[in-house]
Amino acid sequence: LVRYAIHYFRDFVLPQKRFREPSESERAALLDLRDALAQLPADASAEDIQQVVYEVGRREPFLDKTGKIKTKDGKPGVALDWFNMLYQVLLGQEKGPRFGSFVALYGLNNTIDMIDGALARSA
Repeated sequence: LVRYAIHYFRDFVLPQKRFREPSESERAALLDLRDALAQLPADASAEDIQQVVYEVGRREPFLDKTGKIKTKDGKPGVALDWFNMLYQVLLGQEKGPRFGSFVALYGLNNTIDMIDGALARSA
């Protein structure tokens, strides 16, 4: 079964991946995300990680300027562009899983390495 999953990934998923380079402001945000993730304990929950992802995204140019998106505690929301950028630059796809859950499953160190790799590709 694993062999079939690997073949499926190689034949159908991998050819569809299209990584893009981050803009300068996106590079800065990715560095901020990298640094914020590095501060978390290794056993951080998906929810704690997601909150960090939101906090980093709650800055220019990803801050929701419409005012339509607000958190439960009244903080401004994060534009969908933030998550689109994460998926496109880091995962090579247009959309993806809830990012905090992905990081919790993939691992903080692996995610930091992935960010470093994306930044190195575009340097």
